[in-house]
Amino acid sequence: MLSSFVLLQGQTKRDPRVVGLSGAYTTIANGIFCVGYNPALITRAHDKPFMMQLLQYDQGFLGNFLSIENVAQYSGDTLNTKEKDELFDNFEDGKGLAFFRDRHLPIPLMNYSKGNMAFTSNMVILSNFKIPIGLLELIFYGNGGKPDLDMTLNMEILGLNEFGFTFGVPFKSLSLGVTFKYLQGMFYMGIDPDSSQANLVTADEGLYGSGKYLFRQGIGGKGFGLDLGLVTKEINDWTFGMSMINVLGTIEWNKPSGMKTFLEDNPAWFEGFYPFTWGDSIVADTQAVLYTYSIDTLRADQLGNDSLFSNNTEFVTNKSVFETRYPAIFRFGVSKRMPTYTIVSDLVAGFQDKYYARQRWRWSIGVEWTKMESLPLRMGYSWAGGDLKELAMGLGYHKGPIIFDMGFAFRNGTWLHTMKGFNFSSGVTLTSFGGWRSDKEKAKTTKGLRGLLNRFTQKRKKKKTTESGQISEPISEPAKEE
Repeated sequence: MLSSFVLLQGQTKRDPRVVGLSGAYTTIANGIFCVGYNPALITRAHDKPFMMQLLQYDQGFLGNFLSIENVAQYSGDTLNTKEKDELFDNFEDGKGLAFFRDRHLPIPLMNYSKGNMAFTSNMVILSNFKIPIGLLELIFYGNGGKPDLDMTLNMEILGLNEFGFTFGVPFKSLSLGVTFKYLQGMFYMGIDPDSSQANLVTADEGLYGSGKYLFRQGIGGKGFGLDLGLVTKEINDWTFGMSMINVLGTIEWNKPSGMKTFLEDNPAWFEGFYPFTWGDSIVADTQAVLYTYSIDTLRADQLGNDSLFSNNTEFVTNKSVFETRYPAIFRFGVSKRMPTYTIVSDLVAGFQDKYYARQRWRWSIGVEWTKMESLPLRMGYSWAGGDLKELAMGLGYHKGPIIFDMGFAFRNGTWLHTMKGFNFSSGVTLTSFGGWRSDKEKAKTTKGLRGLLNRFTQKRKKKKTTESGQISEPISEPAKEE
């Protein structure tokens, strides 16, 4: 299981606008970008042009300790007990020193929306690595503070394609939406947390311990997911919405699939990656690797005894087919639209500590300034307790058929020197030459421009008449003397 700190975004689907608003998106996402946040928002596009994503790049990295500030604070000095305790507190929540990386790559030209329907596709690659908390305890305190040390290692790499079909139904006061997902697993490699454990005991009689790790691999998988959403009509410029993302969502690995067939038919393309190997042995798709070891009372007078350390590798076939669960996410949001800006806020919670989800509430707030329609500016902030905070910013360029957006977030921190990770996202989306606006919005803009042009023309005519020496306004005749 991914360590529990990996949560500030809480999604498997991102775009530059939501990154710039620090995740506050449940009531304002547009078109194809409502998928993964609130599918009911697709109903707002029923009278607007098509939207098609041309390309997008989204990269994120996150840790639970390493930052410029922390490295500078603890480098070069001998730490006393209080400083060690303060430093060690950074690792306890994540149960170790953890690193998380994610990439989101929407497949070009395969994200399209028109009217109340959308088809989306997204490639997600997640990787996580965690240094055991017991190893850090041994480095910090030796064996005096805690003789029995948890040495369980955590590692996972996951790649999948997420295909979704979204539609919405508008009613008088609210709209409902749903997204049906097909989850195409590409690859999985990781240590099964339910079947793996390791410890090291440093007692008076010596040092001993044991460990068991089940390494699972998956090539080709499939599953299904479901998102549900609700959003109200705008009431006095206020909008409310909520959604359940991945109400259903699992991937079953190592079943017959197109991905597995493709890898088998093109082995030269994936040399060094597939097939998986363990030492000099090739691990078949139907196998998992169970590695066990034991250390038997290692003492100073027995260091030369090779029999004190033993290990064994077993290729297990009855655990080759397995499932990974996509955690469910609950979102509640509210937004207030002003003439030149929009304020939006979300509350988000997961139902388990896995992948992108966490069993803790996260609050986010964002502001989007739209006085210049072609150049929107964004800023957001989110907080989930303790050090789990994030500051984000972004901008866009919307002109004609081009929708370009970019966002950057300081993850687990609020500035460059305190951030323990980052998220950068940019993308280009195409729409009609008149922009992503309804006919009513275009008519309103045209009417406003015409009125402005008429007032400007009348003012110019009046000024020219005055400058030519003609009387611009009639003057009453003087009264006759009686």
